[in-house]
Amino acid sequence: MINFFSKYKIFFYLINLTLVILYLFPGSILGCVFFDNCKVQPQITSDFIISSNHFYAFVFITVLGYLTYFKSKRLMVVVYYLVFIAIILEILHIVIPERSFQFTDLFGNLLGVLIVVLINFIIKKNEIFKK
Repeated sequence: MINFFSKYKIFFYLINLTLVILYLFPGSILGCVFFDNCKVQPQITSDFIISSNHFYAFVFITVLGYLTYFKSKRLMVVVYYLVFIAIILEILHIVIPERSFQFTDLFGNLLGVLIVVLINFIIKKNEIFKK
């Protein structure tokens, strides 16, 4: 599976583009599609301290980034990019109509990236001890 994603980086780029479009659209594209109301945001699970939708989105995109750049020297660049985009996309909600900046969304974004980075760190650390 890792070879598939590293060969076809286009999936990572398409998911990134989709994420940016979903974030920058005034209103909710998914609400328009599923509820015929662009002001309603579909909720995967209920929020608890952080936004669950944002958390899931950034966990998914970070895992995809790790699978795509697993053996590349650019892996840390991808992590920095994901942290940067997590912050910038949420800050842009200040100026986008029908959207609002929320710290719960920002923390959901950042926690989604951080959890995957920590899990990867723990896995790599345990591989060192096995050798």
